[in-house]
This record gives sequence, C-alpha cells and structure tokens, in this order.
Amino acid sequence: MRILLIGEYSNVHWTLSEGLRSLGHEVCVVSNGDFWKNYKRDISLTRTTYSKLEGIAYLLKTIALLPKLRNYDVVQIINPMFLELKAERIEPIYRFLKQHNRKVFLCAHGMDTYWVRACTRKPYTFRYSDFNVGNRATENEYTLEQSRDWIGTPKEKLNRYIANDCNGIIAGMYEYHTAYSREHADKLTYIPLPAEEINKEGLEFYQTGRKLRFFIGVQKSRSVYKGTDIMLRALERIEKDFPDDCEILRAENVPFAEYSRMIDSCDILLDQLYGYSPGMNALLAMSKGKIVVGGAEEECYKILGEETLRPMINVVPDEEDVYNKLKWLVENKKLIAGLQHDSIEFVEKHHSPRKVAEQHIAFWNSRA
Repeated sequence: MRILLIGEYSNVHWTLSEGLRSLGHEVCVVSNGDFWKNYKRDISLTRTTYSKLEGIAYLLKTIALLPKLRNYDVVQIINPMFLELKAERIEPIYRFLKQHNRKVFLCAHGMDTYWVRACTRKPYTFRYSDFNVGNRATENEYTLEQSRDWIGTPKEKLNRYIANDCNGIIAGMYEYHTAYSREHADKLTYIPLPAEEINKEGLEFYQTGRKLRFFIGVQKSRSVYKGTDIMLRALERIEKDFPDDCEILRAENVPFAEYSRMIDSCDILLDQLYGYSPGMNALLAMSKGKIVVGGAEEECYKILGEETLRPMINVVPDEEDVYNKLKWLVENKKLIAGLQHDSIEFVEKHHSPRKVAEQHIAFWNSRA
C-alpha cells in the first residue's frame, strides 16, 4: 500500500511509519516535527512565526506540495487541525486529499472538539480529566483556552465535518475512544499507540544499592494542564525525605533526541497525571525498560484485553496519592527490576510498531 501520514503528535506517525515499512508498505510522513520536539519526518512542513506574511508563505508552500499528496491508498491525519493554518483554510485542503486519494482516516489522539465536549459535559464522562476532578471543574488558562478554541468555533465545524466525512476514526487511548463513541461508534476503532522498537541489548535494569533516578519532563506552558506541577511537588518531597535513596532528573522543553537520551539514564518516569492510559512518552520509557508512574486505570487495561500484566504505577490527581506511590517505590527497591521487565513485556505484547501497524492495515482495509 501507499500510505500518507500527515501531522505529528509525540512521534505517533513516525513510529507507526516504521512499523508499516517493516511490513513492506510505502510510507510518507509529512509534519512539522511537532514543533520544538523535532521528530523525524520525510517531508518537513514548518511555520516559524504566526505573522500574516508567514501565514501566506506557509499556505503557498502547502498548496505547492499538494500535487505530491495524491494517489495514496490511505491518508491519515493526526488531528482535524493537521496543518498550521486556520480551520477555514484547512477544509479545502482536506477536500483535496479526500478527492485525490482512495481513503482518508482521522486520528483521535489529542485535543479536539469531541475530547473537550466529553470532558466538560455534565454529568462528567470521566472521574477525572484535564477539565475536571470529580464533580469540580478544573479551570485554568489552558483548559479555558481550549474550550474557547473548540466549542462553537470554525475548529468545531471542521472537526465535525471531517469526522462525518472520513472513512474511519482511530483512537489511540481509552479516553479518546470514549470521547468519540457517543456520536461515531459506527466508524470508530481503538488501536493502541505504537511504541519504539525495543533494543534488548541496550537495556539496563535497576540494581539495588544505588539511588533511584526519577525523571520528569516539564513543558512550562502545559505544566498545570498535564499535572506536572502536582507530580513535581510530590517528587521534591520524596527527594527531601529520602535524600540518600533517590534523585530527580528534569527535562524542560528539550528536543526529542535529548529527551530520549535522558530517559536512558533514569529508572522511573512520571507522566500524564490526568490520563487513564499511557501516552507516547510513557511508552517510550517502557520500551527502554523503565517504570511509569502516571495514568494507568483499569479501563486502559480492559480496552486492551489485558488481565494480568500491571507494570505501571497508577496515580490520581492528588499530591498525597502521588507521594505515597513514589514512597512505596523507594521503600520497595527490590521490586523495581521486576516491574521494569514487566514494562518490556507489556510493550512487546500490546504496542510493538509492527503489531500496531498490522491493526491499522486491517482497519483501513475494512472500511469502504
């Protein structure tokens, strides 16, 4: 098959492309590298500023690229806003892709109208999310901005148009599958996110006797939204209470290559406090034999059909819960290596890029 993947979130499309290529398919990834993360891509389509002049230049560059984006068996877009353009500009480009390729699929991997509505609709869909904890709305600058962006706007119009018009919708996490299932169950599927291929020769597992190394990535603009602020406070308390047993490694807005190298030197990653499922950063860490502390509710195991493996340390949006789970790890170092081996087994079983690619192919082929 000839497959075109447009847009990038946390290395999803590039990792998927590697799985697809291993199966013998021809793949082209077009993206901006997910901004400063600078993930790999085959065709780079970037916008350096948001001035009017730069916007015109970016639009012209995109239009010039369109002849190369034809005659694919499958086009998959990472999000309704798969280009750095206004929604009104993206719609005709989507129509072009739909007209000049066999099938077009939409990913449900992140922020969009269906996610915002699922998280803000009462009674709340989730016990907790980016937008609520229990019955209390979580109002901060980021969540308010997303509501203004995606509800009753051109973005919502575009999102709904594409969701109704595309050949199918692929959700990579339990949460996003739930968000779309209310209106689009007939064309929706769940396929696990792809993790990086595991290199077992390079794996190092924790040996008791040295400090535990905790790793946390900080995006300043999204710290509150991602729950990093709460996790970091709990982690700093652990470091203060157990100075001889642990240390903290921090990454702040670093490119992906550097971020990946930093994960290599840690034992435990903290990620996605408000999630029910592991995201791409968590899967990257697990593919390297690390323990993840973050979103790992029973719902994520159930949608995978996993009944026994529980390698992740689930936490809820509460500083004391995070602190107590981290304390348990510090006080049970003898269990660390076993959990790290479980992480590898979990990724191999559910998230290998080849297996995930096979599931994509099966779904693409099943849709008219």
